[in-house]
Amino acid sequence: MNETAMRARAAIDLAAVRSNVRALRGRAPGAELMAVVKADGYGHGAVPCARAARAAGASWLGTALPEEAFALRAAGDTGRLMCWLWTPGGPWRTAVEQDIDVSVSALWALREVTVAAREAGRRARVQLKADTGLGRNGCQPDDWPELTAAARDAESAGLISVTGVWSHFACADEPGHPSIAAQLAAFRTALAVAETAGLRPEVRHIANTPALLTLPEAHFDLVRTGIGVYGISPAPEVGTARELGLRPAMTLEAHLASVKRVPEGHGVSYGHHYTTSGEVTLALVPLGYADGIPRHASGSGPVLVAGKRRTVAGRIAMDQFVVDLGDDTALPGDRAVLFGPGDRGEPTAEDWAQATGTIGYEIVTRIGSRVPRVHLDSAPETGVPAAAGSRDMGGTG
Repeated sequence: MNETAMRARAAIDLAAVRSNVRALRGRAPGAELMAVVKADGYGHGAVPCARAARAAGASWLGTALPEEAFALRAAGDTGRLMCWLWTPGGPWRTAVEQDIDVSVSALWALREVTVAAREAGRRARVQLKADTGLGRNGCQPDDWPELTAAARDAESAGLISVTGVWSHFACADEPGHPSIAAQLAAFRTALAVAETAGLRPEVRHIANTPALLTLPEAHFDLVRTGIGVYGISPAPEVGTARELGLRPAMTLEAHLASVKRVPEGHGVSYGHHYTTSGEVTLALVPLGYADGIPRHASGSGPVLVAGKRRTVAGRIAMDQFVVDLGDDTALPGDRAVLFGPGDRGEPTAEDWAQATGTIGYEIVTRIGSRVPRVHLDSAPETGVPAAAGSRDMGGTG
């Protein structure tokens, strides 16, 4: 599709992804780096971003779902790859056959993966997860000795290789939170128990992006970088993207569908929660909540139109919303930028997060499949897109 004919697009700067990975690797020089590409690369396109991360030195990739990991293998990735969100009856055998590291948090999962290993006729690559205080997945401390002992038995039987022991922080994005030290101590205890059981994992890891940035003592053998890969800060308390040396990779933009003058007192969008204060120009942006634009950003979402930052006027509808340009002018087809790196005056994903009371993670991951992902490579010294790469019209990379 011709770019000017696109209703909207999410332009993904792969040079920014590579730069972010290099910057994050520089913060943890003694550890390997895992680029997490779950949720379609946090909405950026998993396969192109995975390739960019690999090119910048990510020795591991991480996904939540097995199907996400299988898609990477199908796209040709042959490197170290881990997925961690499993349910009973999952596709364990396929993961074993594709040399994907699988996470095990309980005896039921260990039983299922050992059955899959027997069926496949090869060792399963298993990483044991300890619940050190997050309260989601992971094995509780009271059950950890039994799980590690059973894993060692399965390893001795030639069914599995315990390649990792890991956990996840609850509050690493709040530097100084008392749970951080408590979880780190619990993780060290879990490692000691695993060692006593006779396990010798290749990698031990607990650090996510905020822990990588603020807790060098948590780096161990591997750091897992998620949102930072895409140039978004994990939390204002940790620092802005710019302060952290990161560049947002996604720019969300649309072409105006309508521009018209309306009189004073004209209602705008459903419910007439906004009425014009005088004769003004209204511009129609063809993106709505079906595209992932938060409806609760009605009246607060920032947009760059006609060279100025504006605010969504009235309610955001399923497919469109309106911006009041006042006496400024624009033409149908002119560009509206919802968010981007912010270096040309446009809002950032963090600006949208603040306007809607959420986090930058949600803003980028919720952009829907109706918005084509267009993968570009910018000139590193200028940030100006130099050449188009892949265009993914379905948003799956």
